[in-house]
Amino acid sequence: MRKTPLVLLALCAAVATACSGGETPTPATTAPAESPGTTLAASPTSPPKRDCNAEYLARFTPRQKLAQLLTVGVTGGGDAASVVRNEQVGGIFLGGWTDRSLISGPALDEVKALATTPLMVTIDEEGGRVSRVRDLIGPVPSARVTAQTMTPEQFYDATVTRGRDLKELGVTVNFAPDVDVSSQPDDTVIGDRSFSDDPEVVTRYADAYIRAMREVGVGTVMKHFPGHGSGSGDSHTGAVRTPPLDQLQTVDLVPFRNLIGSGAAVMVGHLDVPGLTEPNVPASISPQAMSLLREGTGYGAAPFDGPIFTDDLGGMAAITSRMTIEDAVEAALVAGADNALWITTDAVPTVLDQLEEAMASGRLPAAQVDRSVLRMGAYKGAMPPC
Repeated sequence: MRKTPLVLLALCAAVATACSGGETPTPATTAPAESPGTTLAASPTSPPKRDCNAEYLARFTPRQKLAQLLTVGVTGGGDAASVVRNEQVGGIFLGGWTDRSLISGPALDEVKALATTPLMVTIDEEGGRVSRVRDLIGPVPSARVTAQTMTPEQFYDATVTRGRDLKELGVTVNFAPDVDVSSQPDDTVIGDRSFSDDPEVVTRYADAYIRAMREVGVGTVMKHFPGHGSGSGDSHTGAVRTPPLDQLQTVDLVPFRNLIGSGAAVMVGHLDVPGLTEPNVPASISPQAMSLLREGTGYGAAPFDGPIFTDDLGGMAAITSRMTIEDAVEAALVAGADNALWITTDAVPTVLDQLEEAMASGRLPAAQVDRSVLRMGAYKGAMPPC
């Protein structure tokens, strides 16, 4: 037992020696040494982001890009196959004169198969007297009668059925609804094609139409910007003058303003608009009209980045009395339209020749062409998934 104090004394001395420095020092952290000749692994990097726009544009030659901005009327399967195979136009138009065998059998699928990117198959199917396939899917009332006899939701349901019928025929884009505001007699150029002389009524029924067609996968095109409902005549037979732009603001432009974000494209009419277009330059080939629509600020609307179509450039005297189809298509695209429409195929090669020369000379900027090709590609669901 006598040894215990000595042991305790020795232990205390050891503890005192260990603690004599105050705080216990924190051990230094030392990075592991690299072995000679080794390299640290590189940090993983993300794959480069795909440029889907560039991928889509790379599908086309310059001439084919320009052809994507054309929609032309066809007489039948042979006519359609030729213009798609040889020129790769972006769309074809089915008129009342089109051979029914193109849209009542396998011929349309065979034409679509010739396109390197999805082909638009377009039609004028408003109902009433503007109905190109009433013989195949039955008649429906005019817009004016519709608004007088149906609620907007009843019209929506009826349009879903109509849209399915069109899609079954192979149609992908319908040049409707007509959103002109008009009180003109039924048999005038717009007349009963207008839902109402009240722009809010026009808005409600046109909205129902657009929503219904979108539900079944058929594209829509509002027309005729900036408003044909109070025009002086029929652009099929000659020049048409509208009221001044400031008067259009409270009536004709209202449905466009209300529906500009609906997903519908817009068709610009052959309309001389005081306060907007230059003399003898209708809206369909007017940079000022295209800018009004694209920017929106001039009529209190949101900017519009969807496709802008022209009305028919080849069969309406408001254009044909002023210029050739080649000059009209160039003027429309230079002004800012994304798609030029006319009702025959015979001039497609000469139109494209002139457009190629316009792009080469800089009159039609290549960057502008690319933007239009991309807008049309997005509208018809042709863009690659990204």
